[in-house]
Formats: sequence, structure tokens, C-alpha cells
Amino acid sequence: MENGPIRLEGKRFRIRRGEKEEVLERPRLSLCRCGASANKPFCDGTHKQVGFQAPGGVLEVEGD
Repeated sequence: MENGPIRLEGKRFRIRRGEKEEVLERPRLSLCRCGASANKPFCDGTHKQVGFQAPGGVLEVEGD
């Protein structure tokens, strides 16, 4: 999203943070691009408060 997070749509997401792995089953997932989220790698809306600006784009992800 322009000036916002990376937005992924799917059904199941596998997130790895170091040694920890987590599987989330949800229709959407928003990942932080601004670096200011208190809940990284997830977006918590902080980009609005810090005035983050970056162009949007399309990211295609393939997987199971």
C-alpha cells in the first residue's frame, strides 16, 4: 500500500522469526515497511503517526 504496509492475502501464512515459527490462518496479513511497528514484522498502524512515505506496488508471492 502507498505510505503503508505490505498487504498479503491468502489463507495460511508461516512466519519465522529467528528460531521461532508461527502459522497464522487468516484472510489477510499486513507487514510493516516503516520499521516503527511495536509488533514487527506485523503492521500496527504506526506508519501514520511517523509520517512514513513510500510508493505502493504489487508483490506476488507463490507458495503452499
